[in-house]
Amino acid sequence: MKSRILRYLSIFFIIFFCLVTSVFLWQAQILSTDQVRIYKGESYYVNMRLPFLYVKGDRDDIILLNGCQLSPELSRVRPPYSMQALELGEVKLEFSLFGKIPLRQITVNVLPEVYLVPGGHSIGIKLHSRGVAVVGFYYFEEGGRNISPAREAGVLIGDTIVAINGEDVSNVNRAAELLEKAGGSPVKLLLSRDGKMIELTVYPAFSSIDRSYRIGLYIRDSAAGVGTLSFYNPETKRFGALGHVILDTDTNKPIDIKGGTIVKAKIIDIKPAQRGQPGEKTGIFMEHDDFKGVIDKNTPFGIFGHIEQFQYENSPYPEPIPMALAGQVELGPAEILTVVEGDKIASYNVEIEKLTYQTRPSDKGIVLRVVDEELLRLTGGIVQGMSGSPIIQNGRLVGAITHVFVNDPTRGYGVFMEWMHQEAEILANN
Repeated sequence: MKSRILRYLSIFFIIFFCLVTSVFLWQAQILSTDQVRIYKGESYYVNMRLPFLYVKGDRDDIILLNGCQLSPELSRVRPPYSMQALELGEVKLEFSLFGKIPLRQITVNVLPEVYLVPGGHSIGIKLHSRGVAVVGFYYFEEGGRNISPAREAGVLIGDTIVAINGEDVSNVNRAAELLEKAGGSPVKLLLSRDGKMIELTVYPAFSSIDRSYRIGLYIRDSAAGVGTLSFYNPETKRFGALGHVILDTDTNKPIDIKGGTIVKAKIIDIKPAQRGQPGEKTGIFMEHDDFKGVIDKNTPFGIFGHIEQFQYENSPYPEPIPMALAGQVELGPAEILTVVEGDKIASYNVEIEKLTYQTRPSDKGIVLRVVDEELLRLTGGIVQGMSGSPIIQNGRLVGAITHVFVNDPTRGYGVFMEWMHQEAEILANN
Protein backbone atom coordinates (compact mmCIF):
# COMPACT_ATOMS: atom_id res chain seq x y z
CA MET A 1 0.00 0.00 0.00
CA LYS A 2 2.81 2.40 0.97
CA SER A 3 4.75 1.68 -2.25
CA ARG A 4 1.61 2.37 -4.29
CA ILE A 5 1.17 5.79 -2.62
CA LEU A 6 4.81 6.63 -3.26
CA ARG A 7 4.43 5.61 -6.91
CA TYR A 8 1.33 7.85 -7.29
CA LEU A 9 3.13 10.75 -5.62
CA SER A 10 6.11 10.30 -7.92
CA ILE A 11 3.84 10.34 -10.98
CA PHE A 12 2.05 13.43 -9.62
CA PHE A 13 5.30 15.35 -9.08
CA ILE A 14 6.60 14.38 -12.52
CA ILE A 15 3.40 15.61 -14.16
CA PHE A 16 3.45 18.77 -12.02
CA PHE A 17 7.09 19.47 -12.91
CA CYS A 18 6.38 18.99 -16.64
CA LEU A 19 3.37 21.33 -16.48
CA VAL A 20 5.27 24.01 -14.57
CA THR A 21 8.23 23.75 -16.92
CA SER A 22 5.91 24.03 -19.91
CA VAL A 23 4.34 27.18 -18.46
CA PHE A 24 7.78 28.66 -17.82
CA LEU A 25 8.93 27.89 -21.34
CA TRP A 26 5.71 29.37 -22.74
CA GLN A 27 6.32 32.56 -20.76
CA ALA A 28 9.88 32.59 -22.05
CA GLN A 29 8.81 32.91 -25.68
CA ILE A 30 10.36 36.38 -25.67
CA LEU A 31 13.69 34.57 -25.55
CA SER A 32 12.90 32.91 -28.88
CA THR A 33 14.56 35.90 -30.51
CA ASP A 34 18.32 35.92 -31.02
CA GLN A 35 18.65 39.70 -31.48
CA VAL A 36 17.83 42.67 -29.24
CA ARG A 37 18.69 46.25 -30.20
CA ILE A 38 18.81 49.17 -27.75
CA TYR A 39 19.92 52.77 -28.08
CA LYS A 40 22.74 53.89 -25.78
CA GLY A 41 21.35 55.35 -22.57
CA GLU A 42 17.95 53.67 -22.87
CA SER A 43 16.33 50.61 -21.30
CA TYR A 44 14.70 47.50 -22.72
CA TYR A 45 11.99 45.85 -20.63
CA VAL A 46 11.19 42.15 -21.01
CA ASN A 47 7.46 41.66 -20.35
CA MET A 48 7.45 38.31 -18.57
CA ARG A 49 7.47 36.88 -15.06
CA LEU A 50 9.71 33.85 -15.32
CA PRO A 51 11.28 32.73 -12.00
CA PHE A 52 14.38 30.57 -11.61
CA LEU A 53 16.03 32.28 -14.61
CA TYR A 54 19.82 32.29 -14.79
CA VAL A 55 22.02 34.28 -17.18
CA LYS A 56 25.65 34.90 -18.07
CA GLY A 57 27.31 37.31 -20.50
CA ASP A 58 30.57 37.52 -22.40
CA ARG A 59 31.04 41.23 -21.52
CA ASP A 60 30.18 43.31 -18.46
CA ASP A 61 30.64 46.83 -19.86
CA ILE A 62 27.86 47.06 -22.49
CA ILE A 63 24.61 46.63 -20.51
CA LEU A 64 23.28 46.23 -17.00
CA LEU A 65 20.68 43.55 -16.32
CA ASN A 66 18.29 44.62 -13.54
CA GLY A 67 20.88 47.23 -12.56
CA CYS A 68 23.70 44.71 -12.14
CA GLN A 69 26.77 43.90 -14.21
CA LEU A 70 26.77 40.64 -16.11
CA SER A 71 28.90 37.78 -14.90
CA PRO A 72 30.77 35.24 -17.05
CA GLU A 73 29.25 32.58 -14.76
CA LEU A 74 25.55 31.71 -14.52
CA SER A 75 23.80 33.81 -11.91
CA ARG A 76 20.14 34.08 -10.99
CA VAL A 77 18.09 37.13 -11.99
CA ARG A 78 14.65 37.86 -10.57
CA PRO A 79 11.65 39.33 -12.43
CA PRO A 80 10.82 41.86 -13.74
CA TYR A 81 13.71 42.02 -16.18
CA SER A 82 15.22 45.11 -17.73
CA MET A 83 18.38 45.87 -19.69
CA GLN A 84 20.08 49.27 -19.44
CA ALA A 85 22.41 50.21 -22.32
CA LEU A 86 25.71 51.68 -21.10
CA GLU A 87 28.06 51.73 -24.09
CA LEU A 88 28.00 51.08 -27.83
CA GLY A 89 28.83 47.50 -28.66
CA GLU A 90 27.62 43.92 -28.60
CA VAL A 91 27.18 41.41 -25.81
CA LYS A 92 26.08 37.77 -25.96
CA LEU A 93 23.75 36.48 -23.23
CA GLU A 94 23.00 32.87 -22.36
CA PHE A 95 19.73 32.17 -20.50
CA SER A 96 18.85 28.95 -18.68
CA LEU A 97 16.07 27.70 -16.44
CA PHE A 98 17.13 26.67 -12.92
CA GLY A 99 20.71 27.12 -14.17
CA LYS A 100 20.35 23.67 -15.76
CA ILE A 101 17.97 23.85 -18.73
CA PRO A 102 19.36 25.99 -21.61
CA LEU A 103 16.75 28.36 -23.03
CA ARG A 104 18.40 30.66 -25.53
CA GLN A 105 21.48 32.61 -26.50
CA ILE A 106 20.76 36.14 -27.63
CA THR A 107 22.90 39.02 -28.85
CA VAL A 108 22.24 42.52 -27.51
CA ASN A 109 23.42 45.38 -29.73
CA VAL A 110 23.70 48.86 -28.24
CA LEU A 111 23.42 51.37 -31.07
CA PRO A 112 23.90 55.12 -31.48
CA GLU A 113 20.60 57.00 -31.82
CA VAL A 114 19.60 57.86 -35.39
CA TYR A 115 17.97 61.16 -36.40
CA LEU A 116 16.05 61.48 -39.67
CA VAL A 117 13.92 64.17 -41.32
CA PRO A 118 10.39 62.77 -41.76
CA GLY A 119 9.12 62.87 -45.34
CA GLY A 120 5.51 63.16 -46.40
CA HIS A 121 6.39 64.91 -49.66
CA SER A 122 4.53 63.72 -52.75
CA ILE A 123 7.10 62.64 -55.31
CA GLY A 124 7.05 61.74 -58.97
CA ILE A 125 8.96 58.51 -59.55
CA LYS A 126 10.62 57.68 -62.86
CA LEU A 127 12.39 54.33 -63.20
CA HIS A 128 14.52 53.01 -66.02
CA SER A 129 14.80 49.25 -66.04
CA ARG A 130 17.94 47.25 -66.74
CA GLY A 131 17.32 46.10 -70.29
CA VAL A 132 13.72 45.96 -71.47
CA ALA A 133 10.90 44.05 -69.81
CA VAL A 134 8.78 41.49 -71.68
CA VAL A 135 5.18 42.47 -70.89
CA GLY A 136 3.24 40.47 -73.49
CA PHE A 137 3.26 38.43 -76.69
CA TYR A 138 2.41 39.78 -80.13
CA TYR A 139 0.77 37.23 -82.43
CA PHE A 140 0.68 37.44 -86.21
CA GLU A 141 -0.33 35.07 -88.99
CA GLU A 142 2.28 32.95 -90.69
CA GLY A 143 1.57 29.85 -92.75
CA GLY A 144 -2.11 29.91 -91.84
CA ARG A 145 -1.62 30.04 -88.06
CA ASN A 146 -1.09 32.72 -85.42
CA ILE A 147 2.39 32.59 -83.97
CA SER A 148 4.76 34.35 -81.59
CA PRO A 149 8.31 33.13 -82.33
CA ALA A 150 9.61 34.44 -79.01
CA ARG A 151 7.03 32.48 -77.02
CA GLU A 152 7.74 29.33 -78.99
CA ALA A 153 11.45 29.78 -78.21
CA GLY A 154 10.74 29.85 -74.47
CA VAL A 155 10.60 33.55 -73.62
CA LEU A 156 8.30 34.28 -70.65
CA ILE A 157 6.34 37.34 -69.61
CA GLY A 158 8.36 38.99 -66.86
CA ASP A 159 11.74 38.23 -68.48
CA THR A 160 14.13 41.13 -69.00
CA ILE A 161 16.01 41.29 -72.30
CA VAL A 162 19.54 42.38 -71.37
CA ALA A 163 21.28 41.87 -74.74
CA ILE A 164 20.41 41.06 -78.34
CA ASN A 165 23.04 39.25 -80.44
CA GLY A 166 25.69 40.17 -77.88
CA GLU A 167 24.89 43.90 -77.80
CA ASP A 168 23.54 45.54 -74.66
CA VAL A 169 19.95 46.74 -74.67
CA SER A 170 19.29 49.97 -72.77
CA ASN A 171 15.81 50.90 -73.98
CA VAL A 172 12.97 49.98 -76.33
CA ASN A 173 14.40 51.99 -79.24
CA ARG A 174 17.75 50.20 -78.99
CA ALA A 175 15.99 46.81 -78.94
CA ALA A 176 13.95 47.71 -82.04
CA GLU A 177 17.12 48.84 -83.81
CA LEU A 178 18.97 45.57 -83.09
CA LEU A 179 15.99 43.43 -84.11
CA GLU A 180 15.59 45.39 -87.35
CA LYS A 181 19.29 44.91 -88.01
CA ALA A 182 18.94 41.12 -87.59
CA GLY A 183 16.18 40.90 -90.21
CA GLY A 184 15.21 37.27 -90.67
CA SER A 185 18.40 35.85 -89.15
CA PRO A 186 18.30 33.95 -85.83
CA VAL A 187 18.31 36.27 -82.83
CA LYS A 188 20.20 35.41 -79.63
CA LEU A 189 18.51 36.90 -76.58
CA LEU A 190 20.27 37.22 -73.21
CA LEU A 191 17.49 37.20 -70.61
CA SER A 192 17.37 37.90 -66.89
CA ARG A 193 14.81 35.62 -65.21
CA ASP A 194 14.35 35.40 -61.44
CA GLY A 195 17.95 36.50 -60.86
CA LYS A 196 19.44 34.07 -63.38
CA MET A 197 20.84 34.76 -66.85
CA ILE A 198 19.41 32.67 -69.69
CA GLU A 199 20.30 32.65 -73.39
CA LEU A 200 17.69 31.68 -75.99
CA THR A 201 17.69 31.70 -79.77
CA VAL A 202 14.59 33.07 -81.49
CA TYR A 203 13.86 32.56 -85.19
CA PRO A 204 11.99 35.61 -86.56
CA ALA A 205 9.05 35.04 -88.90
CA PHE A 206 7.75 37.29 -91.67
CA SER A 207 4.53 39.19 -90.87
CA SER A 208 2.52 39.91 -93.99
CA ILE A 209 0.59 42.66 -92.16
CA ASP A 210 3.72 44.49 -90.98
CA ARG A 211 5.68 43.42 -94.07
CA SER A 212 8.74 42.76 -91.95
CA TYR A 213 10.28 40.10 -89.74
CA ARG A 214 8.95 39.92 -86.17
CA ILE A 215 9.76 37.91 -83.02
CA GLY A 216 6.33 38.62 -81.46
CA LEU A 217 6.93 40.54 -78.23
CA TYR A 218 5.60 43.58 -76.41
CA ILE A 219 8.37 45.25 -74.39
CA ARG A 220 8.74 48.24 -72.07
CA ASP A 221 11.75 50.04 -70.59
CA SER A 222 10.53 52.39 -67.87
CA ALA A 223 7.87 53.05 -65.26
CA ALA A 224 6.47 56.18 -63.66
CA GLY A 225 4.07 57.02 -60.86
CA VAL A 226 3.33 59.06 -57.74
CA GLY A 227 4.43 58.05 -54.25
CA THR A 228 5.49 59.54 -50.92
CA LEU A 229 8.93 60.26 -49.49
CA SER A 230 9.48 58.46 -46.16
CA PHE A 231 12.68 60.02 -44.79
CA TYR A 232 15.79 62.01 -45.57
CA ASN A 233 19.12 61.68 -43.76
CA PRO A 234 20.85 65.08 -43.79
CA GLU A 235 24.20 63.54 -42.79
CA THR A 236 24.41 61.04 -45.65
CA LYS A 237 21.96 62.80 -48.03
CA ARG A 238 20.23 59.43 -48.47
CA PHE A 239 16.46 59.07 -48.85
CA GLY A 240 13.93 56.25 -48.66
CA ALA A 241 10.44 56.21 -50.15
CA LEU A 242 7.38 53.98 -50.74
CA GLY A 243 8.20 51.30 -48.17
CA HIS A 244 7.65 48.52 -50.72
CA VAL A 245 9.13 47.28 -53.98
CA ILE A 246 7.91 48.69 -57.31
CA LEU A 247 6.38 45.92 -59.42
CA ASP A 248 5.86 45.89 -63.15
CA THR A 249 2.12 46.41 -63.61
CA ASP A 250 1.97 43.87 -66.44
CA THR A 251 4.14 41.09 -65.02
CA ASN A 252 3.69 41.74 -61.25
CA LYS A 253 7.44 41.22 -60.80
CA PRO A 254 9.98 43.62 -59.24
CA ILE A 255 11.53 46.02 -61.74
CA ASP A 256 15.29 45.51 -62.04
CA ILE A 257 16.26 49.14 -62.37
CA LYS A 258 19.19 50.63 -64.20
CA GLY A 259 18.49 54.05 -62.72
CA GLY A 260 15.78 56.55 -62.02
CA THR A 261 14.87 59.85 -60.46
CA ILE A 262 12.38 61.37 -58.05
CA VAL A 263 11.03 64.89 -58.41
CA LYS A 264 8.48 66.96 -56.54
CA ALA A 265 4.86 66.14 -57.42
CA LYS A 266 1.86 68.40 -57.00
CA ILE A 267 -1.40 66.62 -56.14
CA ILE A 268 -4.22 67.89 -58.33
CA ASP A 269 -6.94 65.33 -57.66
CA ILE A 270 -7.83 62.42 -55.40
CA LYS A 271 -10.11 59.52 -56.20
CA PRO A 272 -11.48 58.49 -52.76
CA ALA A 273 -11.17 54.87 -51.70
CA GLN A 274 -14.19 52.64 -51.27
CA ARG A 275 -14.55 49.10 -50.01
CA GLY A 276 -13.11 46.86 -52.74
CA GLN A 277 -11.96 49.85 -54.83
CA PRO A 278 -8.61 51.43 -53.87
CA GLY A 279 -8.47 55.19 -54.29
CA GLU A 280 -5.68 57.08 -55.98
CA LYS A 281 -3.75 60.35 -55.89
CA THR A 282 -3.28 62.14 -59.22
CA GLY A 283 -0.23 64.36 -59.44
CA ILE A 284 1.83 66.30 -61.92
CA PHE A 285 5.62 66.15 -61.94
CA MET A 286 7.38 69.43 -61.09
CA GLU A 287 10.97 69.06 -62.21
CA HIS A 288 12.96 71.68 -60.33
CA ASP A 289 16.65 71.64 -59.53
CA ASP A 290 15.93 72.41 -55.86
CA PHE A 291 14.36 68.98 -55.28
CA LYS A 292 15.63 66.09 -57.35
CA GLY A 293 16.82 62.70 -56.21
CA VAL A 294 18.64 59.89 -57.95
CA ILE A 295 17.29 56.35 -57.35
CA ASP A 296 19.87 53.59 -57.13
CA LYS A 297 17.86 50.63 -55.81
CA ASN A 298 14.36 49.16 -55.88
CA THR A 299 14.04 46.81 -52.88
CA PRO A 300 11.32 45.02 -50.86
CA PHE A 301 11.54 47.93 -48.37
CA GLY A 302 11.16 50.74 -50.89
CA ILE A 303 13.23 52.78 -53.30
CA PHE A 304 16.46 54.39 -52.11
CA GLY A 305 18.94 56.93 -53.40
CA HIS A 306 20.37 60.37 -52.68
CA ILE A 307 19.20 63.97 -52.82
CA GLU A 308 21.81 66.71 -53.00
CA GLN A 309 19.43 69.56 -52.15
CA PHE A 310 16.47 68.90 -49.90
CA GLN A 311 13.53 71.21 -49.21
CA TYR A 312 12.43 71.40 -45.57
CA GLU A 313 9.48 73.75 -45.91
CA ASN A 314 5.76 72.90 -45.95
CA SER A 315 6.20 70.21 -43.28
CA PRO A 316 5.10 69.94 -39.64
CA TYR A 317 8.52 68.33 -38.96
CA PRO A 318 11.21 70.35 -40.78
CA GLU A 319 13.99 69.17 -38.44
CA PRO A 320 15.42 65.67 -37.84
CA ILE A 321 13.69 63.60 -35.14
CA PRO A 322 14.75 60.32 -33.48
CA MET A 323 14.05 57.08 -35.31
CA ALA A 324 12.37 54.33 -33.28
CA LEU A 325 13.76 50.83 -33.26
CA ALA A 326 11.17 48.17 -34.06
CA GLY A 327 10.94 47.17 -30.40
CA GLN A 328 10.07 50.74 -29.35
CA VAL A 329 6.87 50.98 -31.41
CA GLU A 330 3.67 50.68 -29.37
CA LEU A 331 -0.01 50.04 -29.90
CA GLY A 332 -2.08 53.20 -29.76
CA PRO A 333 -2.28 56.71 -31.23
CA ALA A 334 0.15 57.90 -33.90
CA GLU A 335 0.15 60.28 -36.87
CA ILE A 336 1.05 60.11 -40.53
CA LEU A 337 2.40 62.82 -42.83
CA THR A 338 1.10 63.04 -46.38
CA VAL A 339 -0.10 65.45 -49.09
CA VAL A 340 -3.74 65.53 -50.19
CA GLU A 341 -3.70 68.83 -52.09
CA GLY A 342 -0.95 70.75 -53.86
CA ASP A 343 2.39 70.19 -52.15
CA LYS A 344 1.50 70.98 -48.52
CA ILE A 345 2.35 68.21 -46.07
CA ALA A 346 -0.22 67.72 -43.32
CA SER A 347 -0.47 65.52 -40.23
CA TYR A 348 -3.39 63.09 -39.76
CA ASN A 349 -4.31 60.88 -36.82
CA VAL A 350 -4.09 57.09 -37.01
CA GLU A 351 -4.25 54.22 -34.53
CA ILE A 352 -1.64 51.45 -34.51
CA GLU A 353 -3.78 48.34 -33.97
CA LYS A 354 -1.32 45.47 -34.34
CA LEU A 355 2.45 44.92 -34.25
CA THR A 356 4.32 41.87 -35.50
CA TYR A 357 7.38 41.33 -33.35
CA GLN A 358 10.34 41.33 -35.76
CA THR A 359 14.04 41.01 -34.99
CA ARG A 360 15.06 40.89 -38.64
CA PRO A 361 13.97 42.96 -41.67
CA SER A 362 10.51 42.04 -42.93
CA ASP A 363 7.53 43.92 -44.32
CA LYS A 364 4.03 44.42 -42.90
CA GLY A 365 5.15 44.73 -39.30
CA ILE A 366 2.52 47.37 -38.51
CA VAL A 367 -1.27 47.38 -38.95
CA LEU A 368 -2.86 50.81 -38.58
CA ARG A 369 -6.26 52.44 -38.96
CA VAL A 370 -7.01 55.98 -40.13
CA VAL A 371 -9.13 57.71 -37.50
CA ASP A 372 -8.74 61.30 -38.68
CA GLU A 373 -12.18 62.54 -39.78
CA GLU A 374 -10.77 65.04 -42.28
CA LEU A 375 -8.58 62.49 -44.03
CA LEU A 376 -11.46 60.01 -44.16
CA ARG A 377 -13.65 62.70 -45.73
CA LEU A 378 -11.02 63.65 -48.32
CA THR A 379 -9.64 60.23 -49.27
CA GLY A 380 -11.80 57.54 -47.65
CA GLY A 381 -8.66 56.26 -45.92
CA ILE A 382 -5.43 55.03 -47.51
CA VAL A 383 -5.11 55.50 -51.28
CA GLN A 384 -2.53 54.70 -53.95
CA GLY A 385 0.19 57.33 -53.88
CA MET A 386 0.15 57.38 -50.07
CA SER A 387 2.67 54.52 -49.86
CA GLY A 388 5.74 55.75 -48.02
CA SER A 389 3.86 58.23 -45.81
CA PRO A 390 5.88 58.37 -42.57
CA ILE A 391 4.33 57.21 -39.28
CA ILE A 392 5.27 59.19 -36.17
CA GLN A 393 4.59 58.14 -32.58
CA ASN A 394 5.75 59.71 -29.32
CA GLY A 395 8.01 62.10 -31.21
CA ARG A 396 9.80 59.29 -33.07
CA LEU A 397 9.76 58.21 -36.70
CA VAL A 398 8.49 54.63 -36.38
CA GLY A 399 7.55 53.45 -39.88
CA ALA A 400 5.94 54.11 -43.24
CA ILE A 401 2.64 53.10 -44.86
CA THR A 402 3.05 50.37 -47.48
CA HIS A 403 -0.28 48.77 -48.45
CA VAL A 404 -4.01 49.32 -48.01
CA PHE A 405 -6.57 46.68 -47.02
CA VAL A 406 -8.62 46.54 -50.22
CA ASN A 407 -11.80 45.53 -48.39
CA ASP A 408 -11.29 48.17 -45.69
CA PRO A 409 -9.43 51.24 -47.00
CA THR A 410 -9.41 52.81 -43.53
CA ARG A 411 -6.77 50.20 -42.58
CA GLY A 412 -3.38 49.36 -43.97
CA TYR A 413 0.09 47.90 -43.39
CA GLY A 414 3.28 49.68 -42.46
CA VAL A 415 6.97 48.75 -42.43
CA PHE A 416 9.20 49.57 -39.47
CA MET A 417 11.43 52.55 -40.19
CA GLU A 418 14.37 50.67 -38.70
CA TRP A 419 14.32 48.28 -41.66
CA MET A 420 14.08 51.10 -44.24
CA HIS A 421 16.98 52.96 -42.65
CA GLN A 422 19.02 49.78 -42.41
CA GLU A 423 18.45 49.08 -46.11
CA ALA A 424 19.52 52.62 -46.99
CA GLU A 425 22.73 52.28 -44.99
CA ILE A 426 23.59 48.90 -46.54
CA LEU A 427 23.15 50.34 -50.03
CA ALA A 428 25.19 53.44 -49.16
CA ASN A 429 28.11 51.32 -47.92
CA ASN A 430 28.18 48.93 -50.90
